[in-house]
Amino acid sequence: MKTVDDYQAGEVLLIDKPLNWTSFQVVNKLRWEIRQAFNIKKIKVGHAGTLDPLATGLLVICTGKMTKQIDTFQGQIKEYTGTFVLGGTTPSYDLETEVNETFETKHITEDLIHSTTAQFTGEIEQFPPIFSALKKDGKRLYEYARAGETVEIKSRKVQVSEFEITKIDGLNIDFRIVCSKGTYIRSLAHDFGRALQSGAHLSALRRTKIGDFNVANGVSIEDFIASLKV
Repeated sequence: MKTVDDYQAGEVLLIDKPLNWTSFQVVNKLRWEIRQAFNIKKIKVGHAGTLDPLATGLLVICTGKMTKQIDTFQGQIKEYTGTFVLGGTTPSYDLETEVNETFETKHITEDLIHSTTAQFTGEIEQFPPIFSALKKDGKRLYEYARAGETVEIKSRKVQVSEFEITKIDGLNIDFRIVCSKGTYIRSLAHDFGRALQSGAHLSALRRTKIGDFNVANGVSIEDFIASLKV
């Protein structure tokens, strides 16, 4: 059983983030539970890489002195699995917003889907979604988006080392992607649809790896809380 000294000295917690939680909410919950369990006033807790509320999977949480390693963990290669839906786009590039435009899909074959992945492997350039937590002039991009304001977003170079289509079920395309820090899978979904002369959006996303950390070794928030009370 871990002691308060362990958490203060620094622990790396692998949490399997549930749907509809923000990464910030997970950090706050774990910090509060650790404080309550050991009756302490404060402890440093932070995460090594945000997951969107609609994404699930690996969230690396650092406590105490291990928070100094957050930047190192954030910079490591990440693996994701998920699903694109062809034929429609959304302003947020995922299910946070409703489909606002539909496109023809009859010309899209399985061969075309598989061959198009080559356009998104290696160093690619992408625009972050307007519905993202990136800051511009002191405000989050999603704040501009929700206010209906237009804002110029600069593209960025990212590295996709693996892009595999794992299943095709009608308009639902399952994938596995290995990529660098800063890659937006939502943007990749949007751009992938456009490359197919159609449209696409992200309907599911799960982070499975960060560097050597694997979600298979992760625990739920509930199980972590239970471990504090043993």
